[in-house]
Amino acid sequence: MCLIPQAPDAKTVATEVPSETALHSLAALVASVLPQSAFVTLSGDLGAGKTTFVKAVAAAVGVHPSLVVSPTFGLIHLHAVCADPLHATRPTRIVHADFYRLAGSTDLAEIGWGDAIGEPGWVFVEWANRIADVLPPDRLEVSIEVPSETSRIFTFTSHGHGCHGVISAIHRVNTL
Repeated sequence: MCLIPQAPDAKTVATEVPSETALHSLAALVASVLPQSAFVTLSGDLGAGKTTFVKAVAAAVGVHPSLVVSPTFGLIHLHAVCADPLHATRPTRIVHADFYRLAGSTDLAEIGWGDAIGEPGWVFVEWANRIADVLPPDRLEVSIEVPSETSRIFTFTSHGHGCHGVISAIHRVNTL
């Protein structure tokens, strides 16, 4: 991973991920500092790696990667996370949603969104711009750019205080 220069106290950090192996390291870092309940939005072009990132974060907390697939057609996928006494901040579940096909936030009631996010856990939403008017104020935004076939630039922005630890952790790792 290569840190793209930002102010040290910024709520935003960008890092270049040159390979899928580096992506897994980044995902493990994010998983290690993400609060037990967190809302994460993902943006990027089709094929940028939004689902691949969720798969890598889920794998870091013990969800088998084959279980994490794009929810484009199912809209919402739920993944149970096994309890681990050594990692008390690990979530009990992961909600992975893809709202590419939604017209807007008025569609959420029809798809059972309230029930899906009614329990604590990590919520990852692809194409969250479709529901921008109802996004929680405390969230982590992840934007993915594709500068080449194998590398990605991940930009993390923390809104509220809950996910500032992610920004700090990425700064620490990339400045060692």
